[in-house]
Amino acid sequence: VQLQASGGGLVQAGGSLRLSCAASGRAFSRNAMGWFRQAPGKERDFVAALRWNGSATRYADSAKGRFTISRERAENTVYLQMNGLKPEDTGVYYCAARTVGAMPIWSMLADETVYDLWGQGTLVTVSS
Repeated sequence: VQLQASGGGLVQAGGSLRLSCAASGRAFSRNAMGWFRQAPGKERDFVAALRWNGSATRYADSAKGRFTISRERAENTVYLQMNGLKPEDTGVYYCAARTVGAMPIWSMLADETVYDLWGQGTLVTVSS
């Protein structure tokens, strides 16, 4: 099973991008998926996550009001719509899935240790 992130690129400040994360390989169950960002020279940070059953979403403060996480269950894909991009949004965006264990509580959705399957990342560069 693999997660494939795509949709990154170069965009001017104020622009938009839509990231996708598709699962390939054998069918697998997951109960949460998330997006994390690693800016150059920094640690990886939480951006947004959702429970796969649609019961909850969570956003980093920096993403609230600008980013929207969603999923298409039939396509096994999670999306991150990013609007109003800022230079500080620059980084490699990773998608992740929780495929084992119980459904995480809302507060745990931002914890990267909750996730056991990671994609390869897609680079987003926002120019000023």
